[in-house]
Amino acid sequence: MLTQVFAGAVYGIESHPVTIEVHIDKGIGYHLVGLPDNAIKESNYRIAAALANCGYKLPGKKITINLAPADLRKEGASYDLPIAIGILVASGQIRTQILDQCSIMGELALDGGLRPIKGVLPIALQAKSSGQLSLLLPSENANEAAVVDGLAVYGFDNLIDLVAFLEGKDFPKTKINLKKQFETHYKNGLDFSDVKGQESIKRCMEIAAAGGHNIILIGPPGSGKSMIAKRLPGILPPMELDEALETTKIHSVVGGVKGQGLVCQRPFRSPHHTISDVALVGGGAYPQPGEISLAHNGVLFLDELPEFKRGVLEVMRQPLEDREVTISRAKFTVTYPASFMLVASMNPSPSGYFNDDQAPVQISPAEMLRYMGKISGPLLDRIDLHIEVTPVPFKKLSQTRGGEKSLDIRNRVVKARQRQTKRFKYHQGLFHNAQMQSKDLREFCSLPDDALILLQQAMEKLRLSARAYDRILKVARTIADLEEQDGILTTHIAEAIQYRSLDREGWLG
Repeated sequence: MLTQVFAGAVYGIESHPVTIEVHIDKGIGYHLVGLPDNAIKESNYRIAAALANCGYKLPGKKITINLAPADLRKEGASYDLPIAIGILVASGQIRTQILDQCSIMGELALDGGLRPIKGVLPIALQAKSSGQLSLLLPSENANEAAVVDGLAVYGFDNLIDLVAFLEGKDFPKTKINLKKQFETHYKNGLDFSDVKGQESIKRCMEIAAAGGHNIILIGPPGSGKSMIAKRLPGILPPMELDEALETTKIHSVVGGVKGQGLVCQRPFRSPHHTISDVALVGGGAYPQPGEISLAHNGVLFLDELPEFKRGVLEVMRQPLEDREVTISRAKFTVTYPASFMLVASMNPSPSGYFNDDQAPVQISPAEMLRYMGKISGPLLDRIDLHIEVTPVPFKKLSQTRGGEKSLDIRNRVVKARQRQTKRFKYHQGLFHNAQMQSKDLREFCSLPDDALILLQQAMEKLRLSARAYDRILKVARTIADLEEQDGILTTHIAEAIQYRSLDREGWLG
């Protein structure tokens, strides 16, 4: 008897339909074809034990299982459950009338329990687009799949319950309150009110958040660089539904959703400086998303930037420009989105101090230059804001009154982003100021004569590099948006100029 069970195979952050064909005939043997990986080839042992422990049996006949399409590579243990159901139906051990209306995915434990799988959201979206009415899967994955509107999702703890559902027993659908998830987005988060002093740094972070600008913080140990960076997601605008869906798909592929529905909080990724280039941008035999993709729609924080291997940092150059990363292998190519804000921090020298008479260790300008040389010019070229962080004086540190709350800062950021959304309404691919190209700068960043004169003087007297020009205009445009100004004023240019510390020749002295 021939039986078909519908499932899905995840490639990148998309899923492709897979039909599991089970044929049972006279003879003896177990044949699994359709480009399965080792985890799928081993499934017969798990399936046999699970069936036996649930009161069923693996037929002592010739079983042929085809994972169609046969030229599409399949991987992982998530095919255990659909294969087991296909065997039970094909052997006549269970009867059901709804198998052609369902997609089924899940890993089997030896006792018949169902274990969670990866990539559920892409599979659920594909099931809906393929015309399936329902998705049957482990209960731990049910909330994640339930965010797909128009698809009935049922979660089960074990094989026995799932078989009972197929045979007609009623089970409740999994439902999720998306509105409630978004409402609890910022609760129990880190708040900028915890940061004492550092008003100029907070201002700079507000500008970065409002325009989506990359930023680097330079200062001695204990000055608050990491503390400030970790609070940046709290002032970013709440994610839209489309952003949350795309972010959840990426985290679903690596199994990072863990029972929740949508990933509603903007990601904050902070990899250690020993990370490899593959772990940062993604890759592997079966390419998985790296840290830059896991930070999509959020923040990637690189603490102690010069301690990262130079080769690791250089692979970020193209994703920072294109906001996606393409990983190519011999037989297929996968593209992952990577639109993130880069926040980097570093000490001003190997010892952590420079140009500070009170510093315990004095560093020469030559040593400082060697230290800074670990970061390439092209990478710094993609960072819009450079800010020097100084230690907080004791008087401010001992204050009991907290600073401005993240909520108040976020409200201003949201208003600035709304102005940008309106401005870029008819410009595909533009969402915030940091994404503007040269042609966009000409259209949206025209300057009055006095602002042009000031910018020219700054370029000449401060010996700013040529690459600083575009960055200054982008940042000035964001400052104007925060002040609800339609045009860029001279004061906006003046403030933007001071955020290009590393472009100044002779800034060490």
